[in-house]
Amino acid sequence: MAKLKELLSFINILESWNDRDLDVRGLAYNSRDVGQGDVFVCIKGFKTDGHRYVAEAVKNGAAAIVVEDYQSGWEDLPQYQVKDSRRALAALSDAFYNHPSNAMKTIGITATNGKTSTSFMTDAILEEHGLKTGLIGTVVVKFGDYSEPTKLTTPESLDLHHYFAQMRDQDVSHVTMEVSSSALDLSRVGSVDFDIVTLNNISREHIDLHGSFEEYFNSKASLIRNAGEDKWAILNLDDSYSASLIEETKANVLTFSVETGDGDLVCKDLDLSTGRAKFNVEIRKPFTVEGKTYEPQEFPIELSTPGYHSVYNSMVAITVGLLNEVPIPTIQAGLKGFGGVERRFEMVFEDDIKILDDHFANYGNINVTLNTLQQMEYSNLKLVYAIRGSRGITVNRENAKAIVEWAPKLGLTEVIATLSHSHVDEKDRVTEEELRVFQEMMEEAGIHVDLYKELDDAIHHALSEAEKDDVVLLAGCQGMDPGAKIALEQLNKTRPEMDEEKLYKPLKNRVAGIL
Repeated sequence: MAKLKELLSFINILESWNDRDLDVRGLAYNSRDVGQGDVFVCIKGFKTDGHRYVAEAVKNGAAAIVVEDYQSGWEDLPQYQVKDSRRALAALSDAFYNHPSNAMKTIGITATNGKTSTSFMTDAILEEHGLKTGLIGTVVVKFGDYSEPTKLTTPESLDLHHYFAQMRDQDVSHVTMEVSSSALDLSRVGSVDFDIVTLNNISREHIDLHGSFEEYFNSKASLIRNAGEDKWAILNLDDSYSASLIEETKANVLTFSVETGDGDLVCKDLDLSTGRAKFNVEIRKPFTVEGKTYEPQEFPIELSTPGYHSVYNSMVAITVGLLNEVPIPTIQAGLKGFGGVERRFEMVFEDDIKILDDHFANYGNINVTLNTLQQMEYSNLKLVYAIRGSRGITVNRENAKAIVEWAPKLGLTEVIATLSHSHVDEKDRVTEEELRVFQEMMEEAGIHVDLYKELDDAIHHALSEAEKDDVVLLAGCQGMDPGAKIALEQLNKTRPEMDEEKLYKPLKNRVAGIL
């Protein structure tokens, strides 16, 4: 419980009506969640407007409302007008829970690709050091014995600060969280006290939401630009957009590179022949964290997670580990023991053939995935691609372009494509225009397309043709979510001698595509 006057001191009120102090029992942004004595914050969303639900909120017990537009007919109800109710919700939530993120080391990770894997890697390093950690992201929110699958990459601000409060109350010391561009745009991470922030990469994605690539970049960049003088920002010199922010933040900056050889930390002697990276990290310039100085030195890293992208993700995680004074041997052990995140270049079968499952989301993501394959040793590649549904012509053209550009380097003359008709709902259905632009791009490049309406048939085609030392890549987003389960079930039928527990182990604790 908190006093209304005290909470309101953390937001900028333009005008108020029937102002008085009250005991506030809680906050809500959904009228159905309002309880007796709560403050209801009216948020203008993409599909609906919270101002329309004031009557329901009052009926459920709202004691006051925060609005952007004055609500007539409620003259006896305390009402407070603000310019941005989403920003107000974040500040009120932070204040109501007594600023919980201030009590922990909070690490914010943004990127177009790799936020989830980087967050999990970072958490693995911190846990290896014996720290009590929290993790908030696309796949799960977890801390202590609590674990819950998530609906949003970054929760709404009220839910987020509640998670922080629960973590603080359970003595969590370090929290790693994914920060999406929409969360930054919509103030979901408003009033969060980030200690370490990073922007690893950026490519064309979610343009429709932001209106332009420039606005998308600015949303991402705000996490870095808004970092304070006593904070740290980790930037990737191999990504021009990330590198451009070095002079645009007050935070202390640490840079890294995998390709250019520049930066405070550099990846050297990279070996990806097995798909799992081995490399050395060189600290090129000394830096000091809370009295501890890291002198120039070099140390080896071995990853259990496959993929070229894992190298970039690990460079961020390694740097976060160093900034939290985790000993280098502990960082090495944490990364070696980290098995990866589902559907992120995940090795789901590794015997006479390899089956890889990858969230083949966008041009940048596809480039990194196929770059890894080029550096691996195998005979032939069987690409099963679930075309992205209801994402527009631009995304599908760019995805097709990435495949076309890599095809000659990978000896790829055929793509097994699928609409995944029975495995997607309306919001992920492939439109005629999306299919047409994909087929046109393939035809122009001379790549044969075997198109299947159903995902099961496409995977069966690939597995029936796969021979010793071949790689089958299950590639795609929502349409490929059940792909690994289908592939392993088909293998189980054709190879009855295999140990079922071992075969299905990659599906254990999996969220995507299991139902």
